[in-house]
Amino acid sequence: MPQSEFRTQPIATSAMPPGVFHLVANEGAERFSYYGMRAILVVFMTSMLMNTQGDLDPMGEAEAKTYFHIFASAVYFFPFVGALLADAWWGKYRTIIWLSLVYCGGHLALALDHTRMGLLIGLTLIAVGSGGIKPCVSANLGDQFGSMNRLLLPKAFSWFYFAINIGAFCSMMLIPTLLEDYGPNIAFGVPGILMLLATLIFWAGRHRYAHIPPDRSGVMQALQTPEAWRAILKLSGIYLFVACFWSLYDQTSSAWVLQAQHMDRYWLGREWLPSQIQAINPILILVFIPLFVYVIYPVLGRCVELTALRKMSIGFFVTVGAFLLSAYIEQLIAQGQTPPIAWQLLAFVVMTAAEVMVSITCLEFSYTQAPLKLKSLVMGLFLLSVSLGNGFTALVNYWIQNPDGSVALTGPEYYWFFAGVMFLVACLFLLVVGRYQETTYLQGSEREE
Repeated sequence: MPQSEFRTQPIATSAMPPGVFHLVANEGAERFSYYGMRAILVVFMTSMLMNTQGDLDPMGEAEAKTYFHIFASAVYFFPFVGALLADAWWGKYRTIIWLSLVYCGGHLALALDHTRMGLLIGLTLIAVGSGGIKPCVSANLGDQFGSMNRLLLPKAFSWFYFAINIGAFCSMMLIPTLLEDYGPNIAFGVPGILMLLATLIFWAGRHRYAHIPPDRSGVMQALQTPEAWRAILKLSGIYLFVACFWSLYDQTSSAWVLQAQHMDRYWLGREWLPSQIQAINPILILVFIPLFVYVIYPVLGRCVELTALRKMSIGFFVTVGAFLLSAYIEQLIAQGQTPPIAWQLLAFVVMTAAEVMVSITCLEFSYTQAPLKLKSLVMGLFLLSVSLGNGFTALVNYWIQNPDGSVALTGPEYYWFFAGVMFLVACLFLLVVGRYQETTYLQGSEREE
């Protein structure tokens, strides 16, 4: 349907904008589909992958981790492309609709074809679709608000973030069970159905949204100013450090899942599947956000001025602690023990604390430091840091594979390596914290030094 048939400005109302329910429900269903598929990916590749003759042909652990992190890297590369398409050519609505259909095609390929070719096609389409819509959906939610109801925006984003974590938790609990009981057809098919439902929900609300037109000339003019490039280069330097955090964090869905296979997973009166342990992360996020905002940050603020960069610096060192716990778990396994899953749950608690301090803080910092016309573009750059971090993890897992099938970094040495890299990066980041000059850009106000 032509873009001109839709409203191009928010409705002048003091109430919650129409269409917010569609956007929140769409996000919850989409996150269910993504995290459900991702939760079982490593287990599928290492135990259920087939060859073209219909025989089992699973990957080794290092190879599976390589493929997983290449996929994760691609998912966070395409937001940059999606931001450009939305802001300069298609607009957010059409970008989300078309790439959501690509996304559905990826789930269909995984559900129907369990060979390496099916895996390649499915993950490629999901990376393009999921990554491409990522910078558009939250910005599209913000576009629905005007000056009269802008105070309701935090409430809408709270609903939005709650939907993300509920969708992630439910899928991480359900989909591994479906894989165990019914196989990959059903386990990959259900996330596909949820993604199709997400697309239909978003399409059904099309006449309720404000469709902000793309502004190619505005983006191009902003990119021609030296001030914009200074802001982009300064933020890009920060993102290089943040990429190391993502290198470790996203291994909670790969290396930690494989580690959980060798642990005693009996907890709360039942035995949990290795892929289900990561479901604790979205629940912890919902608990930790108010805990950090109302308790931990105010307490730390009494001792030191807690800037965004200082929060991130602390988070980097906390990330090191999470991987030191993983190294200890792996040491127990290498001595022939079966450590209780409580040790990995503790590692998740530490890693989630780091996520709050690094990821959420950097997202807010990126928005405030981005020039007005380039905020979507800068958000795409922020997500490229996730891509870069996963690319590094994929390269490490590729390099440590020997021609004879053995692996150079095994057991606790693997985790010691990543903990050491993160510690070095955290120390170097301390030099940046004291020297970085912030420049804040907010809508409707002059920039602030």
